[in-house]
Amino acid sequence: MANFTILTDSSCNLPDQLIDELGLVILPLRYMSDEEENLAYNPMEPTDLKAFYSNMREGTVYTTSLPYQDSSTETISKIFEAGQDILYIGFSSALSGTYEATENSLFTLLEKYPGRKAFSIDTCAAALGQGLLVVYAAALRDAGKDIEEVHAWVQDNRLRIAHWFTVDDLMYLYRGGRVSRTSATAANILSIKPVLQVNNEGRLIPLEKVRGRKRSIHALFEHMKAGFDPSLSPHYIGISHGDCLEDVDYLIGLIKADANFSDCEIIVNLLDPVIGAHAGPGTLALFYYAQSRD
Repeated sequence: MANFTILTDSSCNLPDQLIDELGLVILPLRYMSDEEENLAYNPMEPTDLKAFYSNMREGTVYTTSLPYQDSSTETISKIFEAGQDILYIGFSSALSGTYEATENSLFTLLEKYPGRKAFSIDTCAAALGQGLLVVYAAALRDAGKDIEEVHAWVQDNRLRIAHWFTVDDLMYLYRGGRVSRTSATAANILSIKPVLQVNNEGRLIPLEKVRGRKRSIHALFEHMKAGFDPSLSPHYIGISHGDCLEDVDYLIGLIKADANFSDCEIIVNLLDPVIGAHAGPGTLALFYYAQSRD
């Protein structure tokens, strides 16, 4: 058994079953509507994500927040008290204050536990882009690599996880300050679908505009074909979505029809509520190990 724990946050967007299989510890971000506040990850009371996206389509507006600091402190303390070191793999600091807050708690607490080690990594990633780095880190841990080796690999490869995505309605990104109202309104009227990327700084940037949903899905796939690096084994492809299974199936069909991706394992999950609150229903995101994020 490894003597270190992989700590991450709920924005990693990994399926609950995989979280359990890999023995991960998750710090839950929070999302709120006018009526209530919820944890983005709560295995005792899982979020009904289909209902979440249905509510958004019907006009519910959600806001989001960082994990509770007291809860994070308690979680980290328990790991150290159990004799485990910690590798924290966190949500992009350019998109959330979660990484900075957790890193501060981690290293403040480390001073109280002589002999323990802690490493942290700002993934500059989101959703299953962050999640794939966590999966690869767990595979290295389970193969017998020590915490220093796993930390070094994730640090060296974090900008090799490409993030490409499209959204069905730009008004959700407008509400989050990512695009202007004029751009969002015009795009929706003309059925223009943006193709966006998370760049090397961990920021969300629009790169292309295409007309129609199917063309936007093909654009994601074409970017993967152009930048995919097959050198890892096993190789994982991540697909996060805002309750648009037909589009997911269409994208998976494109991937499976291409022999270049025949050895890849595809991880699919509904987009977590914190990122989903900003991207909206119909978001479709594709993640993979690439030559670079460009």
